[in-house]
Amino acid sequence: MRRLQLLLDVLGAGEDHPTVRELVDLLGGTPVTTDERLVDEPAHVSRRLSFASGGEVVLHDGAVVAVLLHVRPTPFARTGIDLRHWIGLAGRRATLDGLAKAVDARPRFGGRYAYFERDGGFVRCIFDGRWREPGNLVELAVTLDQPGRACQPDDDTCSVCGDLPVRGAASDGLVVDATIAALQRRRDDGLLTETYSPAPLADLRLLHRSGLMERVESQLECSACRRISALTLHREGPATFVHVMYDEARRRPMEAIPPVEQWGDASRIAAAEEAMRYLDHRPGSWFLARDPDGDLYLESRYVRSSMVDGSCLVRLDAAEVEGYETGGAEYLDDLARRIDGSRPWSQDSPFGRRNLHLDRGAADLVAEFTTAVRDHRWVAEQRQAAHRRVRSAED
Repeated sequence: MRRLQLLLDVLGAGEDHPTVRELVDLLGGTPVTTDERLVDEPAHVSRRLSFASGGEVVLHDGAVVAVLLHVRPTPFARTGIDLRHWIGLAGRRATLDGLAKAVDARPRFGGRYAYFERDGGFVRCIFDGRWREPGNLVELAVTLDQPGRACQPDDDTCSVCGDLPVRGAASDGLVVDATIAALQRRRDDGLLTETYSPAPLADLRLLHRSGLMERVESQLECSACRRISALTLHREGPATFVHVMYDEARRRPMEAIPPVEQWGDASRIAAAEEAMRYLDHRPGSWFLARDPDGDLYLESRYVRSSMVDGSCLVRLDAAEVEGYETGGAEYLDDLARRIDGSRPWSQDSPFGRRNLHLDRGAADLVAEFTTAVRDHRWVAEQRQAAHRRVRSAED
C-alpha cells in the first residue's frame, strides 16, 4: 500500500519534487517517449511521460495530474506493469471487487469509468469486458480530477480531438477559420457531433459578425474520448477553446440566439424558412416541432436519478399524431409521463428504441430539432436546474 500512497502523494506536485523523482525512478527512470503539447485556449502545457515499465505520468504546467499503470502491453512497453508491486494484486487478473479490497474504498462510477476516491485523489479503472471476471483489467490510473465530472488528463492526446484547436505557427493563439474547418471535417466524418450545440458550427461566424451576442459558442462531442470541444467567439476579446465534460458543457453560459432575419445572409434565411419549426412546449417537460414534410417530433425530458436527467426525442407515429390532434398539449403531457416511466435511456424501452438521441445516424435531424427550439429557453432552464442540483449535492 505504500506505493499506492506514493501515487496519491505525487498528485499536484512539481516534476522536481522528491516524491515525483522517486516515482519516476520506480517506473524506470528515463521515459521512452515524451509527448508535450498546448491544450485549449487560453493554453496550458500538457506533458506525458511514457516508461518501458508500462507506467505513464501526465503533468499540466509542470504539476502531476495523473499516473497511469497499463497492465497490458502498449506501443511503448512490451509487457504490462506488475500491479503486485503497487497494490498487491496480479494485474489483468484483478476484478473490481478485488481492487476495492486492495484500495480499501467502495467503487463508484462516472462516465465510462469505475473509480475509487482516496485521500484527495481518485483511483480509476478501465476494463475490457465484465469487471467481475478476471482477465479484463486494462489500466489503473490515479488522477487528481474526478472521473466523469472532469476531463481526464490522458485524453489530452485523444486521436480525434487532442490536436484541437488549430494554432498559428507562433503558437500565440488559435486560428478561428482553421479551427472551424477542422471541426467541420471531423463532424462530417462522423468523428464529432454537435447535437446539443448552443449554436450550430455553420452559424458561428455569422452570429459573431452580427455583434448581437456577447459570446457565441459551438459544442461538439468526441466519439473517442466523449469530451466536448467548445469553441467560443467573443464580441470583445479573442476566441477561446476548452474541452469539457457533458455536465459542464450544459452549464456554460448561453444567450438566446436572435431571429435569423437579424443576422443571417440570404441563403441562411432561405434555409430557415424550409427547416423544422417549433410548435409548442411545456416548460421543463417537452418540446414539439414539425419538419417540412409534416412529421411531428417530441423531445421529452426524463429523470434517471436524483443527479442525472436527459431527454428522449421521438418521431410521433400515426396513433400519437392522432392523439395530439384530438387531445392537444394534455395528450403530450401524458405521453411525456409514459416516456419518462419507460426508462428511455435503455434499448429495452419501446421509446428508448425510438430515441433519436441514441441513433448516431440521426445526428443531423437531432441538430435540426435543437435549432428549431433553441430560442425557447428550456435548454437554459435545464442547465440552471442541473447546476442547482450539483451545488445542492456539494453543499
